[in-house]
Order: sequence, then structure tokens, then C-alpha cells
Amino acid sequence: MNYLAQFDFKLEYIIVVMALIILYLLYYVYTKDTTYSKNIRSVASVVEDLNRELFYLKRKLEQAQNSMQSKDRMSDDEIYQEIERSVYDMVQPLSMALKQLQTNIDAIEGDMQQRIAQLESGVKQISIPTSIHANDDDKIISLYQQGVTVDTIAKELHLSKPEVEFVLKINKIK
Repeated sequence: MNYLAQFDFKLEYIIVVMALIILYLLYYVYTKDTTYSKNIRSVASVVEDLNRELFYLKRKLEQAQNSMQSKDRMSDDEIYQEIERSVYDMVQPLSMALKQLQTNIDAIEGDMQQRIAQLESGVKQISIPTSIHANDDDKIISLYQQGVTVDTIAKELHLSKPEVEFVLKINKIK
């Protein structure tokens, strides 16, 4: 009987430790989710700014074309080269910023994948016992089938009521 009490005591500690590990994992996932949400919002803001800049560039391009038409007539090739040069000068810094953002996102994603893999390997190493004791399982099932209440079974076998209910549920009796 003393051994059974020690085992129950150890089982409770194992369950508490597993619950703490699961809470830590949930906290970790929540914090990472908020970090990635912030990054996504910043990327969306940059994209919105780029779209606004593109709109203004198109407007300036149209104004430049209109003013060029009213001035001395340039050849189509000259106009095309001037427009290309202006657009390149305006878009190049934006392109560099986008490349830097993509590099940062890739680094964050790689780090996230590595941490997820570490967490998954740690969780796989934790095993949950399917039963308390095989002998106790048989006794619990037998007593329950004889009509003994869960409270009485728990008292007789020096187990907690949730442990008795757990065994009955595992064996699909209750």
C-alpha cells in the first residue's frame, strides 16, 4: 500500500510538470504570434506606403509627359529614356527596402521553424501513461461492474476519484 501511495504522489508531480510544460509552450506560441503579427503589420504598412508612392510617381509621370509635350518636342526615345531614368531613381530605394524586409522575414521564419522543430522534438519525448496500474484497473473495473460507486472504489483502493473515473473512461466503461 505504501508503494501505491508513493506512486500516486509521483504521478501527481508528473502531471503538474506536464501541465507547466504545456502552459509554457502556449505562452511561447502566444508571444511568437504577437511578434509575427507586429512584423506583418509593419510589412503591410510598408506596402501601403509603396502603393502611395507609386500613385504619386504615376501622377508626376503624367505631369512630366504633359509638360514635355507643351515644351520643345522631344523624340519618343528621349522621352522614354528620361522617364525610365526618373522612375529608376525613385524606385531604387524602395526596392532596396523591400529586399531588406524580405531578408529579415526569411531570417525570422528560419528561426521560427528551428524553434518549432525543437519544441516538437521536446514534446515527442514526453509520454503520457495510459493507465495507473494494470492491477488497479482490473479491480476498479470489477468493482464498478458489481455496482460499487466511484467514491467507494476510490476510498477502498486509496485512489482519487478522478483517477478512478480516468480508468473507467480509458476502458470505455463510463
